[in-house]
Amino acid sequence: LVDIGPGAGVHGGQIVASGTPSEVMLNKDSITAKYLRKELYIEVPKQRSKGNGKFIEIFGAKENNLKNINVKIPCGAITCVTGVSGSGKSSLVNEVLYKNMYVKLYKAKKVFPGKVDKILGTEVFDRIIDISQSPIGRTPRSNPATYTGVFDDIRDLFARCNEAKVRGYDKGRFSFNVKGGRCEACLGDGVKRISMNFLPDVYVPCEVCKGKRYNRETLSVRYKGKNINNILEMTINQAIDFFSEGNGLTEKAIVRRMKPLQDVGLGYIKLGQSSSTLSGGENQRVK
Repeated sequence: LVDIGPGAGVHGGQIVASGTPSEVMLNKDSITAKYLRKELYIEVPKQRSKGNGKFIEIFGAKENNLKNINVKIPCGAITCVTGVSGSGKSSLVNEVLYKNMYVKLYKAKKVFPGKVDKILGTEVFDRIIDISQSPIGRTPRSNPATYTGVFDDIRDLFARCNEAKVRGYDKGRFSFNVKGGRCEACLGDGVKRISMNFLPDVYVPCEVCKGKRYNRETLSVRYKGKNINNILEMTINQAIDFFSEGNGLTEKAIVRRMKPLQDVGLGYIKLGQSSSTLSGGENQRVK
């Protein structure tokens, strides 16, 4: 058993304990050891949901490795689809179930669902959501703040600052996607991309803004002593503490949007952290 930690993200990266389970159990620094010793444990629910009595029924699924199978999935309960690699889990859930329902619910024309004879019981659903491990964005500008929409509220706060009003700055001034407030040398990316031909591209900090994304005039506007870059450099935990001090509706909305990120264990990531640096599991939890 190899226990890597002690925490997540920047708080991890060390081998806390290694050896047989009985050896690891003796380690005082390992959180895993505390669970092995039963000092910490996750309560088993006294009641488990058995669903609402309704089912989604899939008949004749033939996509990829699926051999004309029939599947009955309970509604109103969490269902786990398991199997070895290549057995057809993704084909069943992503290609057959998800895409067929997506086409039915949203009348999508550019989505090509997996082969199936028929699917019954979908009428009880009004929407379907795919939470995958694919990146939340493909450019350095994509980050948890923009993806969750909390960045709009943050820019509203900065636009209401006295310094911004005196200078005539509106909400758009604090966006790194449009001209005006962003650093034009890196176009608001904060980094420059260097093409390496046969190797993955390398990103280096912009030599003009030093990775801060904005020009000097924009960074001179401060909210409670912090400029827009300082906010983006905060972790989720730090940002929740910072904005919780405010009593305005906007501050409360910011905290409300960020709280779920903290609840799923992402308090250590930065608000403005590039999506390209997030792991698959982190991308999935942000979604």
